[in-house]
Amino acid sequence: MTQILIVEDETRLRKDLADFLGLCGFTASGVATAHELRQALADGHAPDVIILDVGLPDGNGFELASQIRETHRCGIIMLTALGDSDDRIRGFESGADIYLVKHSTLREIEAAIRSLLRRSASLSNPANGNGDQWVLDSTNWMLVAPNHRSLKLTATEFAFMSVLCSKGGDICQREDLMETLARPRSSFGNRHLDAIVSRLRRKIEERTSLPAPIKVVYGVGYTFTAAAAAQ
Repeated sequence: MTQILIVEDETRLRKDLADFLGLCGFTASGVATAHELRQALADGHAPDVIILDVGLPDGNGFELASQIRETHRCGIIMLTALGDSDDRIRGFESGADIYLVKHSTLREIEAAIRSLLRRSASLSNPANGNGDQWVLDSTNWMLVAPNHRSLKLTATEFAFMSVLCSKGGDICQREDLMETLARPRSSFGNRHLDAIVSRLRRKIEERTSLPAPIKVVYGVGYTFTAAAAAQ
C-alpha cells in the first residue's frame, strides 16, 4: 500500500490530511518537525510520497526538499501558504514534483498524489520503455532524469528541450533553434542561444548529478545524445 508522510506543524491540518488520505486507500502518517522527518527517513522506511510544509518550526521546507532529493527517490508535494511565483519556482528548483498552496481542497491533494504516482510508475516501468530515458513532462515543464531527479524548466528552456526531444537524436540546426526561441520584436543571436544552453546544462548537472546529454555540433547546432521522450 502506498505510504504517505505528511510533514506539517499545524496539528489539525496534519490530522485531517492523514484521516482523509487513509479513507482514500493510502497509508498516511504525520510528523510536525524537520527533526521528526529526518528520524522517519533514517529508520529506513522511506515513504512513496512526502507532503512537505515550507514553514516548519525547526527547518526550511525548501532546504529539506533538496536534502531529501540527494538520498531518496520518493515524490515530494509542497503544501504551503507561500503562493508567489518566486516561491513556486524555488520549490521546483529545490526538488518538489508538485507545488500546492494551503487553500487547495483535500480532493485536489488526493488528485495530485495519484497524478504523481502514475507519473512515477510510468518512468520506472520497463514495459513502457522509459526506464533509461530522460522524460520531458509537457504538463508541468519538468525534465526528469533516468535517476528520477527532475528540474523545473523556464519557458525558453522548455521550448529548447521540446525541439531537441522531437529530433530523436538528430542535430537541431542553430537557425531553427533561434527561430523557435526568439520572442517577437526582439533580437536573438548565437551568443544568446549559447548562453541559454550553457545555463541549462549547468542546471541539469546540478539538479540530477548526471552529465547533461546536450552536445554542441560546432558550426551546425545541438543534439540530445541520450534517449528521450516527451509526455
